[in-house]
Amino acid sequence: AALAASPVMVFRRQSAYAQQPASPRRIGVLLTALSPEGKEAQAFRQGLRDAGYAEGRDVVIEWRSTSGDDARVPELVADLVQRKVDVIVADSTLATRAVQRATSTIPIVMALVADPVGSGLVASLAHPGGNVTGLSIMLAELSAKRLQLVKEAMPRIVRVAALWNPDTPYHPKAVEDLKAVATSLAIELSFVGVRKPDEISAAFSTVSRAHAQALYVLDAPLFFTHRTTLLRLGSKARLAVISGERQYADEGGLMSY
Repeated sequence: AALAASPVMVFRRQSAYAQQPASPRRIGVLLTALSPEGKEAQAFRQGLRDAGYAEGRDVVIEWRSTSGDDARVPELVADLVQRKVDVIVADSTLATRAVQRATSTIPIVMALVADPVGSGLVASLAHPGGNVTGLSIMLAELSAKRLQLVKEAMPRIVRVAALWNPDTPYHPKAVEDLKAVATSLAIELSFVGVRKPDEISAAFSTVSRAHAQALYVLDAPLFFTHRTTLLRLGSKARLAVISGERQYADEGGLMSY
């Protein structure tokens, strides 16, 4: 009789356990280029809903944003790791690298990363290894292609200024790719480095002295955050502004690719 009753007791306990609501998974989102209020964040939320996850019931999102101040990245990463979130989504190479240094156990999903292999974030695209996965947007490979498209759009162009940030991991590779293709396009390139927002205005003075006909903005969180300023100064200087991010073209730049 005891043996016969045993399965019933176990079954009921398992049923009661299964009906207990599981604790929501905690997703840490670290933003250096994007905003928690932006359309990209809303698309992220929609993607979770499309996958069947209800915010508040199944997942809780811990948003962290540098608001353009990259010096805050270590502090924000430490906070997410201390809170023991289940996964961290990072929107840039800088953010992904900081999270990778802080934890080898929390899964990391990288987005908007230019060159994850070249930046040392993963071993290869096919077999990333470690605790990092996500997307490569291949910015270094696309840099030369964009300059070719500029020449097609403006056949008589001969001088282009390229705005780059020496602290952005993929930029040195992109600079070399641009130099390699510029000669074949009969374009004289001048490179203007900007590391901080307060250097942007001075950079345009340098661009003006170079008599550039177009401004090529290499994709970087710093420039994306301050793109309104870049486009305003570019318009004032009568420069065609080219970048890889569509928002530049949507907001007044010549083209993006």
